[in-house]
Amino acid sequence: MENVRPHPLVIVKLGDTIPHLSEDRGDFEHWIADGLGTTSLPVLVLDPRLGDTLPSPDTIAGAIVTGSHAMVSHREPWSEQTARWLATLVAHGTPLLGICFGHQLLAHAMGGEAGDHSGGTEVGTVEITLTEAARCDALMRDLPSRFEVHAAHRQSALRLPDGAVLLASNAHEPHQAFRLGERAWGVQFHPEFDEATMCGYVDSMADDLSAKGVDVPALRDRVRATAIAAQLLGRFAQITEEHDREHRNATTETALRLR
Repeated sequence: MENVRPHPLVIVKLGDTIPHLSEDRGDFEHWIADGLGTTSLPVLVLDPRLGDTLPSPDTIAGAIVTGSHAMVSHREPWSEQTARWLATLVAHGTPLLGICFGHQLLAHAMGGEAGDHSGGTEVGTVEITLTEAARCDALMRDLPSRFEVHAAHRQSALRLPDGAVLLASNAHEPHQAFRLGERAWGVQFHPEFDEATMCGYVDSMADDLSAKGVDVPALRDRVRATAIAAQLLGRFAQITEEHDREHRNATTETALRLR
């Protein structure tokens, strides 16, 4: 009998959040899993930093790559290993979503460039604008042309890979979102953050921001819910589930024909 069970949706954990947040609220992988909504896909968390083996593209439904306090430009061995794996997912057409560090790592993996942003840190609730290409993008279509997101990054995807489709930008960050192929996306912002998490990041960076002349209380006051951005995790889960179902049905039909 053919195996028709759904393949897992893998959350690739490449970083840990601020300790006081994780103690009370969980970590990146928990927030992402919570944001997926109802899905028939089993969710599997793997951490290459701890030696977890990243699976073959044909054994998973899709992957989400978390943020990290590490820097892509530091070329850590686990980071470079994950970058090579991401390239295999893109080549295979496996649904993929990179968040913040994951977004930068995807750009790096596919021949783009990640490094320090010349404008410094972007943090807080910020507005992004979708490009015309986003109107027909499977993940971004039907969203408002402008909406607010939570951001916390010092590095960026400085140069997108050849063939990448730019989907969103703002005044600080020209590459807020992009797509490669049909089913691989990077988003510089954090759709998994809620208001309390964003405030926690602002508070943790307060001394450094104040030293740079940022009005931290005003920045904190501007933090608000980002319900539209949060939809992206559930949308990605639906895309992944549909792709996995189609792939399994096709595999089953092929097996039946060969009997």
